[in-house]
Amino acid sequence: MANKTQPTDVSVDDFLKAVEPAKRREDGLVLLDMLKRVTGWPPVMWGPTIIGFGCYHYKYDSGREGDFLVTGFSPRKSALTLYIMPGYRDIGHLLKKLGKHKIGKSCLYINKLEDVDLEVLEEIVVEGVNYMKEKYDVTDRLK
Repeated sequence: MANKTQPTDVSVDDFLKAVEPAKRREDGLVLLDMLKRVTGWPPVMWGPTIIGFGCYHYKYDSGREGDFLVTGFSPRKSALTLYIMPGYRDIGHLLKKLGKHKIGKSCLYINKLEDVDLEVLEEIVVEGVNYMKEKYDVTDRLK
């Protein structure tokens, strides 16, 4: 069984232009620029609301396998959601310096970018991407 969230041909720019409220859209554009710069990968829509960068193939012991984004974000109405795929191993020191946020298993939730230190956020993304590159065969897009 493959991951249900798959890349689409939807334009990232068109998606972001439609994000409401305007502040969430503006924060999304800042994240888009940051992630393009730090990953060097083109953005791709994954499902209807996730902007992803890079791709890796996973295979669990259960036999489930698929492809998923290396990092990305979604400018959801409730919060900006960043996908830090390795989770938060060994980056507690960065999270302490980040500012106001919440975390899930591989998600980092931020209400607005003014609540966090963008340089620390960038470090967290870079840490996550570097970890994924060490553990998986990472590419800039699906093969």
